[in-house]
Order: sequence, then C-alpha cells, then structure tokens
Amino acid sequence: MYKVIFHNQGRIYEIYAKNVVQSGMVGFIEVDKLVFGTRSTLVVDPSEDQLKSEFGGVNRTYIPLHAIIRIDEVDKEGQVKVTQASADGTNVTPFPIFTQKDTTKR
Repeated sequence: MYKVIFHNQGRIYEIYAKNVVQSGMVGFIEVDKLVFGTRSTLVVDPSEDQLKSEFGGVNRTYIPLHAIIRIDEVDKEGQVKVTQASADGTNVTPFPIFTQKDTTKR
C-alpha cells in the first residue's frame, strides 16, 4: 500500500493506492488501484467525498513527476484528503506553469 502526496491546481492531494510505478510515459508516475476508506461511522468527510467523486471510475491515473511531493509505502490506508496549499507555514512550492499570454496591445 502506498500513500501518494501531490499538488494540483493549488491544492495538496493525499491518496492511497495499491500500485505505484514509473510510467511508460516519460515524466509521469502511474498510480493504480486507488483505495478509499470504508465508512464505519456516520461522519461524512467532505474532502473524501470530493476525492471519490473526482476519481470515481478511474482505473489508473498518471501524475506528473514535478507534482509529486512524497510517496510512502505504508502498512494500511489512512484518511484520503485534499487541502488548500497555502504560502504561510509551508515550504512546498509548485513547479511554475507557464501559459501563453495575449501580448497584443489595443
């Protein structure tokens, strides 16, 4: 079992998977067989529901290497979550993404 922590669009994702390997696509990590906690209580975690809906029906996902923060091999799965990445109190900085801007002057 693996815990994969990565950033995507200003948020930090923490997911669990049974398989994590280097992808055949250069620059990507292949994450296979995602695991979500089973509910044994009536408490609903909105971030877990968000992840379940976002990754629902996904057999395998490919995460860019520059987005990976950490991969840990763990004994059992924990709580999946999504948190907002903040500049205060954290030293994680996402790799810069450049977009083409309209440079024409009107």
